[in-house]
Amino acid sequence: MSARAIIIGAPRSGSGKTSLTIGLLRALSRRGLQVRGVKSGPDYIDPGFHAAATGLPGLNLDSWAMPPALIGALLAQACGPADIVVIESAMGLFDGIPVAPGRSGSAADLARAFGLPVLLVLDVSGQSQTAAAVAKGFAVYDPAVRIAGVVLNRVGSERHARLAGEAIEAAGLPVVGAIPRDERISLPERHLGLVLAEEHAGLDAHIDRLADAVEAALDLDRLVALAAPLEALAEPAVTALPPPGQRIALARDRAFSFLYPHVAGQWHAMGAEIVPFSPLADEAPDPACDVCWLPGGYPELHAGAISGAENFRAGMQTFAAQKLVHGECGGYMVLGAAIEDADGATHRMLGLLSHTTSFAKRKMNLGYRRATLLADGPLGAAGAALRGHEFHYARVTDPGADEPFARLEDGQGREIGPAGGRRGRVTGTFFHAIARE
Repeated sequence: MSARAIIIGAPRSGSGKTSLTIGLLRALSRRGLQVRGVKSGPDYIDPGFHAAATGLPGLNLDSWAMPPALIGALLAQACGPADIVVIESAMGLFDGIPVAPGRSGSAADLARAFGLPVLLVLDVSGQSQTAAAVAKGFAVYDPAVRIAGVVLNRVGSERHARLAGEAIEAAGLPVVGAIPRDERISLPERHLGLVLAEEHAGLDAHIDRLADAVEAALDLDRLVALAAPLEALAEPAVTALPPPGQRIALARDRAFSFLYPHVAGQWHAMGAEIVPFSPLADEAPDPACDVCWLPGGYPELHAGAISGAENFRAGMQTFAAQKLVHGECGGYMVLGAAIEDADGATHRMLGLLSHTTSFAKRKMNLGYRRATLLADGPLGAAGAALRGHEFHYARVTDPGADEPFARLEDGQGREIGPAGGRRGRVTGTFFHAIARE
């Protein structure tokens, strides 16, 4: 294994990690390197941008939701085609939940476990020499997490960059570059994060602009030299989630796109065939499939189109009468009786489950979840434990009369209670499954 790896970290969300990472991935790819982008934590959207920048599939690594052996196996697979692996931290570098050491969900866990250096991105707008105090704090906070270098972001002038950079280097940390403040290289966002990569108009040209900015501002040779060779990693046969069937009908379009790359990749590697279909194009699942999977996404933005997709509706009714159907988050909303959109209009959904949801009456639900299945189904047998998360703004306004799908706890083991629904062969929940325990 010859791949090198580095973590892109920051003190907080909004520091510019994602734009820097995407630009860096493309800039390194331009040099003829095979580059693999990885996102730490439960994020569906950024891996799509990583894949667009590199041409290689995205990947998530999550120290809370994934057993250590699975993380090692996935990282080993990521290194296979890669010369360098760039891991983008979620939120702040040390942000996670207070649980057992090494299982907090933070990118710092990955740095400790695999001896990976961190490139710290500092948004220095509104400060200069004070940035050195922040950088020094990161350098000494945890001796097992090595801050290998710093990138200054959103600098206002050459003088600004010099004042902050000289102070940081005097504190003993190398400054790899400084990126000027430029709103033209920001990425559009919506309520669950960035707009999806496939929805971004002129995405490739925008990634090239990010790469141009990175090439102009950073010493790429120095950055590559900071990346550490990965030690030989075993590739044990660790499966996150077994395929729910041999042939899986997978809803895939702008309304249904939140399926973790490692889940789909392992299903395929285990011999399952994924057969995509588009509800927004009024397509029905292939009746030759064994199971239908409706992933999360943005159905609330397309509720009218989904409601009017009569071929999709009829095909789902026929499929569910004979075979398993499962919906996660947005998919769970569509399986219900109705969705109320942000304007207060109610749209009829599939009615395969009896609950109704509302995006007008918003409430953010965010956090890790441990789910214990209450019956046999596409995610496993009754009693099986899964780890994953919830992230949605919709709320259930009528729970309906279905049996619950699972019993949930939060990331620290506190009881949340029954969640989701099951009726016949149909199951659904706001919970996104990442891996078995």
